Amino acid sequence: MKRTQYTFLTGLLLAAVSRIVAANPTDSLVHYVQPLIGTAKMGHTFPGATVPFGAVQLSPDTDTIPYAVDGKYNPDVYKYCAGYQYDDPTIVGFSHTHFSGTGHSDLGDFLVMPTTGELQLNPGIAAMPKAGFRSAYQHANEVAAANYYRVKLDDHDILAELTTSARVGMHRYTFAAQEEAHIVLDLMHGIYNYDDKNVWTVVRVLNDSTITGYRQTNGWARTRTVYFAMSFSKPFKSYGSKSFENASVYRGFWRKFDQTDNFPDIAGKKLRMHFDFDVQAGEQVLAKVALSPVSMRNALANMAAEVPHWDFERTKQEGQALWEKELRRIEAVLPTEADYINFYTAMYHAALMPTVYMDIDGQYRGLDYEVHTAQGFTNYTSFSLWDTFRAFHPYLNMVNPSRNADMVASMMAHYDQSPLKMLPIWSHYANDNWCMSGYHSVSVIADAIIKGVYRGDAQAALEACVATANYRRYEGIGDYIDLGYIPDEKNGTSVSNTLEYAYDDWCIAQLAKHLGRQDVYDTFIKRSENWRNMYDATIGFMRPRHADGAFRKDFDVLETHGQGFIEGNTWNYSLYVPHNPEGLMELMGGQKRLACYLDSLFTMHLPDKFFANTEDITREGIIGNYVHGNEPAHHVVYLYNIAGQPWKTQERVRMILENQYHNGPDGLGGNDDCGQMSAWYLFSSLGFYPVSPGSDEYWLGSPLVQSATINLENGKQFTVTAVNQGAKNVYVQQVLLNGKPLKGYRLKHSDIVNGGELEFRMGRKPI
Repeated sequence: MKRTQYTFLTGLLLAAVSRIVAANPTDSLVHYVQPLIGTAKMGHTFPGATVPFGAVQLSPDTDTIPYAVDGKYNPDVYKYCAGYQYDDPTIVGFSHTHFSGTGHSDLGDFLVMPTTGELQLNPGIAAMPKAGFRSAYQHANEVAAANYYRVKLDDHDILAELTTSARVGMHRYTFAAQEEAHIVLDLMHGIYNYDDKNVWTVVRVLNDSTITGYRQTNGWARTRTVYFAMSFSKPFKSYGSKSFENASVYRGFWRKFDQTDNFPDIAGKKLRMHFDFDVQAGEQVLAKVALSPVSMRNALANMAAEVPHWDFERTKQEGQALWEKELRRIEAVLPTEADYINFYTAMYHAALMPTVYMDIDGQYRGLDYEVHTAQGFTNYTSFSLWDTFRAFHPYLNMVNPSRNADMVASMMAHYDQSPLKMLPIWSHYANDNWCMSGYHSVSVIADAIIKGVYRGDAQAALEACVATANYRRYEGIGDYIDLGYIPDEKNGTSVSNTLEYAYDDWCIAQLAKHLGRQDVYDTFIKRSENWRNMYDATIGFMRPRHADGAFRKDFDVLETHGQGFIEGNTWNYSLYVPHNPEGLMELMGGQKRLACYLDSLFTMHLPDKFFANTEDITREGIIGNYVHGNEPAHHVVYLYNIAGQPWKTQERVRMILENQYHNGPDGLGGNDDCGQMSAWYLFSSLGFYPVSPGSDEYWLGSPLVQSATINLENGKQFTVTAVNQGAKNVYVQQVLLNGKPLKGYRLKHSDIVNGGELEFRMGRKPI
């Protein structure tokens, strides 16, 4: 056989195999999850081990960049929101708490690092890893999978493996040689760290294999306390600690003891501990670290309940079984292997946060600093609501409604325990970080109640929404109520805040209408039109406005910083009226004007200088002037549907899916933001998107899937089929719902939860 013939036939065979793989996914969907996606550049995901929505995220941290240098913010720290950057050459250790995809950070609790040889209690620096306990590593010796992480620590010749249960992290360290080994417990380490962040740390050594303790930090969460219990599979022969605090004027009488050497009662602000072992070549030493928001005793109870054994493989497999169950909520057939990886990794990323925030007995610490017991729900924390109200929570309402109902219950508990009587803005470990704008809990709550997901007291939820929206002292709400907008001189993000409040007010109005509260509806439907007060018809954009009614004169429509918007420019934000896009289109001048605006947004060029001072916007996340790597414009591609050009929604949705989501560490065009970027991908791959949560409608696009079955929690199935789908067949020719033509490019939530089939018939040309 000639080489050319062989090559041609081999190509045909490989293409056929690829088609078979695409049509028949492996029995294990976990196989497609690649946690390293998003760990390079600005995806800010972590590669370590966790279970769905688990309280423990056990993952490597690759550097110790300080938050501040010479008393000023250090911009380089932004890369380390998740603790790990793919391009870094060293690993400092493995800590137990991480955010996924955020643009700010905290956490990194209880870093553990195995070492050999001379004891070192300083992490050192990346340029000289051997000067500290950190280690060089190579990606060739690194494996990241659902609930499993493995890496060889080159400088110590140790194979490190990680897995978890919901509240327990399990470490397995295999030592290559017979020698003295140490396991370092760094109680100073943190993400976004700075001097004095650690308020206090306590450690109790209970016996020769178990310790307990806690630490309190003052960071993004102002008063955050985390308790832990740590146990080793092998007794340590000795242990010690070192304090890195500056000498205190007052030392008390604890100075009578040498607290550095085998002392069981240790406390301070900046502590590192070491546990010493004699190991044989090939010996494995395991460690378990359990967390609790309440007490050391509860941490021990969590460990005993969840991982009472030393079977690493069992813990790994039990966690992966939970992931398989989570991924099976949508069983998709996709065109290529790369699409499978993107799709199921997106599902994985959309099940990392928020995280469980209660012990095995239901206890958790509330915003009132008191211990509460969750009655009839699982309590969650870390709600990045400015991001996740858009698609992530609507995604849960579709595929995992009982979990989202618990999240709404958690928000209501937050409200009840809050001294301000406000729903969460950005909740985090019995704190509110008050990060970002809007009061988007009301969107999540309204959407859940209107879609029949939340079964709690809906009237109480409405009252909480109203109280939050009327808290005049919070970020311009008083002026917003009095003037119908937030004045430029009062707030640096006056325009985006006004637009977001208007949308949230519409959500409250929809909830009030649903519950028959006409008085509340009338008030908030009127407030929901306050977005009009920001529109300057002379330039055709939203624009900052002074208290006297005049628009700001010095204004740049391309600049993303200092123009009255948070993390965006007016080109993107002027389309942020998701609750009344038809009203916006009319104000802008009609269908042709909106279509022209959208065309310009996607095709013009935004020079680097216009986002140079905005951390959350980078070149990778921009298409024209459309910023997909940040959230405010996530809905806008669907607006072509009302502009009379739905084929442009279809072609551009598919373009964004291809352009912004890839396999590999740099596979996300921006911060994943607690699953929002991934939720956009999932909805859009299925062919529809929640343009305005709080509505019961989804807007249609162009599905990437060849077919997908959503296994609904009520036992029914909703199937999406794309007939004649292909890389070039991106245009929808016809849509059938249960065999009948569907008009208007809208789908009802009830159409999904009642079960049935949505069929897209695709072609190469728009109609």
